[in-house]
Amino acid sequence: MAAQTPPMIFSPRRRLKARERMQGLQRQAQPPRYLLDDITEDVLERLAFLRFEPARCLIVGDWTGALAGALRARGCEVIETEPSRGFDEEQPFPLSGFDLVVSLCTLDTVNDLPGALIHIRGALASGGMMIASFAGSGSLAVLREVMFAADGDRPAARIHPLVDVRAGGQLLQRAGFVDPVVDSRPLDVGFRSLDGLIADLRAMGLSNVLADPGPPLGKAALASARRDFAARAEQGRTVERFEILTLSGWKR
Repeated sequence: MAAQTPPMIFSPRRRLKARERMQGLQRQAQPPRYLLDDITEDVLERLAFLRFEPARCLIVGDWTGALAGALRARGCEVIETEPSRGFDEEQPFPLSGFDLVVSLCTLDTVNDLPGALIHIRGALASGGMMIASFAGSGSLAVLREVMFAADGDRPAARIHPLVDVRAGGQLLQRAGFVDPVVDSRPLDVGFRSLDGLIADLRAMGLSNVLADPGPPLGKAALASARRDFAARAEQGRTVERFEILTLSGWKR
């Protein structure tokens, strides 16, 4: 029986362009990095809690270099790669035998997430561990609401579909990981405007890369969304939530 082709939810071309733009924006003064900084800290805490000291690690999407630097300081051999440099997570990895594979904010925009997890498992050595973190279900609820309202009677797909804890557990089991762990934690960030939120999303590579993104908002709809976002502010800031989903598991 022929394998089913996964649906084309995300545009590989738009995903590539978004990450290239992100890297340019990150070279500007004081770029927003709070999401990846939070995830990096969490990964290091998990490794410390498990007392796991990998000798060889592959990191995907560490555009700050913070996680790679911390692991190298512990004597770990680290290989870094990035989708914008041609690394395809939906194909078998060109290298293997890693004690640890970490994916940072990349797996939420692959079309074949089960396949990507299987390829990560294939890149691990026996007894190796995977940690993958990205924005999960419940993220950007305010943005979803104001965009939905601004679209009126003809809402367009503007926000990515997101993975929840239950689906994450099923994906790990399907990919063959043992001792799978899935958890989600919130990160709340205050914004002075809708434009500030959008700018941060672009600078962190989290903008819309849907294959069918829908038409752009007209001037009137955009103005409505801005007003709706501002109306939710307390003490001058509207709080948006990122639900950080983390999947981890081991290769037997």
